[in-house]
Amino acid sequence: MKAWHGLLAAAICALTVASAQAQTVIEEWNTATFPPPPALKPATIVPNETALLVMDFTKQTCTPERRIRCANSVPKVVKLVTEARAKGALIIYSVAVPNSVPADILPALAPAAGELVLPPLGPDKFINSDLEKTLKDKGIKTVVAMGTQAQTSVLHTGATAALKGFKVIVPVDGMSGDNVFTELYTAWHLSTAARISSNVTLTKFEMIGF
Repeated sequence: MKAWHGLLAAAICALTVASAQAQTVIEEWNTATFPPPPALKPATIVPNETALLVMDFTKQTCTPERRIRCANSVPKVVKLVTEARAKGALIIYSVAVPNSVPADILPALAPAAGELVLPPLGPDKFINSDLEKTLKDKGIKTVVAMGTQAQTSVLHTGATAALKGFKVIVPVDGMSGDNVFTELYTAWHLSTAARISSNVTLTKFEMIGF
């Protein structure tokens, strides 16, 4: 009988261990807790060394009907772009939807004559483009990453820029998603990821100066 009890106990233990090992992040999803929010820091734009990446603010992606959080960010983005352009900073745009063109960019953010507009490239604007060469040829050391969706254009382009050695300024009120989670995930990733976070400054528009 003792031997039987021992075998039963061993079997229960094995099943318990196996069950625990079978858990994945999906089963444990609801046990997760949010970390504290990252701190926002002041940022300074040196115009002749800085490029503003104004990503995917188009009529297909950034209207109250399609993405209200993006539409709400536009006035602040316009203000920074206008000020930075007047001081001589480089302004680079992108469009995201296949077959979209520069004319699809919101009128309030329409590129000035001669400003570069990247074609639809996917979430990382460095892939299949001359963006890195353009930045380096113009002596750019810092990029300001703004756009929609946060978890695509801002996250991937910002992270790649940081990994390539550029300083990256991310105004959190200038990146938007369909909901709060996509934005907070982007902020968390950029502010914590190894080899990325050391080159990223999370900020907000009112904390940016020249």
